Amino acid sequence: MIEIKDITKTYGSGDTAFQALKGISFTIKDGEFIAIMGPSGSGKSTLMHILGCLDTLTTGTYFLDGKDVSTLTDEELAEIRRLHVGFVFQSFNLLPRTTVMRNVMLPLIYAGVSDEERDERSRKVLSAAGMTESHFSHLSNQLSGGQIQRVAIARALVNDPSLILADEPTGNLDSKTGEIVLGTFQKLNREHGRTVILITHEHDVAEHAERIITLRDGVVVTDSKSHARKHAKHHEV
Repeated sequence: MIEIKDITKTYGSGDTAFQALKGISFTIKDGEFIAIMGPSGSGKSTLMHILGCLDTLTTGTYFLDGKDVSTLTDEELAEIRRLHVGFVFQSFNLLPRTTVMRNVMLPLIYAGVSDEERDERSRKVLSAAGMTESHFSHLSNQLSGGQIQRVAIARALVNDPSLILADEPTGNLDSKTGEIVLGTFQKLNREHGRTVILITHEHDVAEHAERIITLRDGVVVTDSKSHARKHAKHHEV
């Protein structure tokens, strides 16, 4: 699904140039749950923006679903984001005083999808994200933090993207609520086959994924199965 090879990202030029990524390569298969982690300044945010087609690389190649997105124009990148990538952010980005259903429907409204199909698809993804039907008509400012984030997850799913990119999705949540949200990503991955990339600086959050790619100073320092996944495999045997 994703193949990046020797990608670099440099900001500025000349004496003020800063290289945020320094030749990163890895492959992510369809249906994997990956965490990309590292401290502030490691390059993980830059990498996230490139993977989500929000920014372009300086050198190297990036293939998403077999397409070399490193060669695309801004308009073509916008189309990739609309059709192939679902974003979940730390800040939720829901419209206040707007119903759960309306928030989830918005991408479909912009895409010109019919009323009936919008309703059906929104209900389906809200259920997949763990929201009960009794909350569908609630306003977003009537929900708990965990519920709001699950609505944001549903909105990310509604266009049926091939990739879900979650940037510090538990950053504004308490630990108990964060566990519930991370469990939602695990369920979407295991039961619905969604490919999930989780960006985080917290190791205990990263351990919810199957595989952890760790960055430091713009390079990959480790790429391995998470301890939780290894433990699960041991018990399966």
